[in-house]
Parts: sequence; structure tokens; C-alpha cells
Amino acid sequence: MRQKSDALKAGAEQTVRDIRRRTRKQYSAEEKIRIVLSGLRGEDSIAALCRREGIAEGLYYSWSKEFLEAGKKRLAGDTARQASSGEVTALRREARDMKELVAELSLENRLLKKSMSGDGGDGA
Repeated sequence: MRQKSDALKAGAEQTVRDIRRRTRKQYSAEEKIRIVLSGLRGEDSIAALCRREGIAEGLYYSWSKEFLEAGKKRLAGDTARQASSGEVTALRREARDMKELVAELSLENRLLKKSMSGDGGDGA
């Protein structure tokens, strides 16, 4: 009887862990920044802040480290960033349009040069 209740208890604990894992809250970048800035202000202790937000202190400190490293890189002049797919599409369209314009202008330039040389121009 004891083994049956232990197995049932272990199964229940596993089920609870699975539910918690699947229902874990995903924090947006804005929420992370808000939480880190609140901790940096120092109005409450980090422990109290983490309890209020429902996060582990280790998670807060890793967010804080990432936040400060990103700020340091930005201030050091590292302005490279990932372009969004919309930006990439717009830039590709702009590059295509510019290539077409260069091709048209090159063709027009050639035609003008030919017309100048055919009309008694110096052929240059």
C-alpha cells in the first residue's frame, strides 16, 4: 500500500512540474526593462522586487547583467543590430529600384553618346 501511494505522489508531483513548465510566464523586453530599472532605482530590495514580480533572484540578476552589457556596448559605439524582416524587404526593394535606375541611365547615356558621334560630334 505504501509503494502505491508513493508512486501516486511522485506522478502527481511530475504532473504539477509539467503544468508549471507549460504555463511559465514569458516576459517581454519591455517588462524585463521595467523590472531591471525598478531594481536599479533601489526603492525596494531585490528580494522584495522578485517576490512581487514572481521571478527568481538569479533571473533578475541575469536580466540586469544583459541590460547593462547592452548599454555598455551601445555607449561604446557598437550600433550594429539585427534588421527586421520588414526592413530587409524594404532595403531589397530600394536596391532593386536603384539598380533599375542605374541601368536606364546607363542606356540613355550610351544612346546620347552614339547620337553625338553620329551627328558629327567628336566621338568622345
